[in-house]
Amino acid sequence: MHTQTTDADVLIVGYGPVGQVLALQLAARGRRVTVVERWRTGYPMPRAVAFDSEGARILAAAGIGERIGEIGEPSGDYTWMNAAGQALLHVDVAERGRCGWPESTSMYQPALEAALIERGAALPELTVVRGEEVVAITDHGDRVEVTSREPQGGPDRVHTARWVVGCDGANSFVRGVIGTAMADLGFSHDWLICDVVLHEERRFRPNNLQICDPHRPRTSVSAGSGHRRWEFMRTAGETVAELNTEKSAWRLLELFDVHPGNATLERFHVYSFSARYAETWRSGRLLLAGDACHVMPPFAGQGMTAGFRDVTNLSWKLDAVLGGTADERLLDSYPVERRPHAKHAIQMSVNLGRIICQTDPKAAADRDMVMLATAERPVSPAAARQRSPLQPLTGGLLDLSEKGRPVRPAGVLTPQGRVAGADRAGWFDDVVGPGFVLLCGEDPAALLSEEERQYLDTLGARLVRVLPEGTDSGAADAGSVVDTDGVYLPFLAETGSTAVLVRPDHYAFGGAADRAGVSRLVAELRAGLGAPATTSGD
Repeated sequence: MHTQTTDADVLIVGYGPVGQVLALQLAARGRRVTVVERWRTGYPMPRAVAFDSEGARILAAAGIGERIGEIGEPSGDYTWMNAAGQALLHVDVAERGRCGWPESTSMYQPALEAALIERGAALPELTVVRGEEVVAITDHGDRVEVTSREPQGGPDRVHTARWVVGCDGANSFVRGVIGTAMADLGFSHDWLICDVVLHEERRFRPNNLQICDPHRPRTSVSAGSGHRRWEFMRTAGETVAELNTEKSAWRLLELFDVHPGNATLERFHVYSFSARYAETWRSGRLLLAGDACHVMPPFAGQGMTAGFRDVTNLSWKLDAVLGGTADERLLDSYPVERRPHAKHAIQMSVNLGRIICQTDPKAAADRDMVMLATAERPVSPAAARQRSPLQPLTGGLLDLSEKGRPVRPAGVLTPQGRVAGADRAGWFDDVVGPGFVLLCGEDPAALLSEEERQYLDTLGARLVRVLPEGTDSGAADAGSVVDTDGVYLPFLAETGSTAVLVRPDHYAFGGAADRAGVSRLVAELRAGLGAPATTSGD
């Protein structure tokens, strides 16, 4: 039984976007959260420039959905061209993805962080300590002590927490304490990043462009309304010092008719892209998330969203353990679920990068010939799945077969559409609320015993019956919603399910065709969560 009093339930090291989202998720659930961030103010320049549909869904759930239109804009189309200007690949990025939000949103990171920080300031359970860096961490088994101090020196401050999550970036101190090795995929290149504000509005067709020129691979992408990013790869015979100058930046920007007369260069810097992931994501009461446990090239636009997925997976599990509805062994499912997902995104980014970063003219010509021929053929479903960052979970807390494989639809990210209840209409997540959901095509009361219903109540689960599109919302009772967009009943039908048990991170635990199947799912969930290891308070 847990008896040790601590300053916080969870201490987060690092307050970039991933740490911010985790802090909001936990504090909104009533958990006491302390964040220690070494910098006194947020970083004023953009790093990431996009998040996907699931990332937007996560941000909306964190409480800033109404701000997404200010932070970013739909990314629009994306084209790869060769040096001759021929289109090797063209993608019309959907303005409505699986989670309802655009398949990709181009955004200005400082605006995103400002919105997240503002939201956090309104949560009384969240304490942010800025201007101190963590210098020591000790895991005592029932609590963790974290020592921080100002970089200029001064007295140490000791914080105590029941769990510590390192969201402290690629040079993570927490990862160093855990002592994990990093698996390296051996892909690294130097690119000059130029963040630019144009003096006058200018339309770019395509809005996002990758030029696969072996003499100088380069990129032009939206970075949110009023902002744009250009990237230029360092080529053979060129040093980082030569490339990393304002003169070089303007010289290369001239390739896109961008110059001091029509633009302001906010920032330029040479970054070394790499592809690595930590082999250990949890050690005792210490956990890692975001860049602290995986870094990837930017070519799939998944770096920040992968971090959002990490903390969304982790936050509800920490909450369950802290609340006494799950054993702490539940946290072992976090790396089991997230590491393969992140590895896929990393490998996908590397595969794209190997095509883009080709600097051998003959190999580039062969690439162009293959891609031009491929562009004329339809993409097979298998190839489309492999190219997509949207991957199902392959293990962990899911409905698994005797062979340990997910039973469809277990592990699938559930879609989101608009629904209408008796007194509210909007996105499903907003109307129904957070937590576990038993999504049903018929009355949930007919699918559950009283004991099963009471158990789901202890988890705060929502029992939701979906009514067909076109039904008068006035006919919806407190536990029903009208499937306004026609998303949920087709999802149930496609998966052969009368009901799907959905986890708080929107991934399906499993589906069932009848009452016996629902009973089995509830029993498996109960077993998977395990007996509570702690009481619900200090």
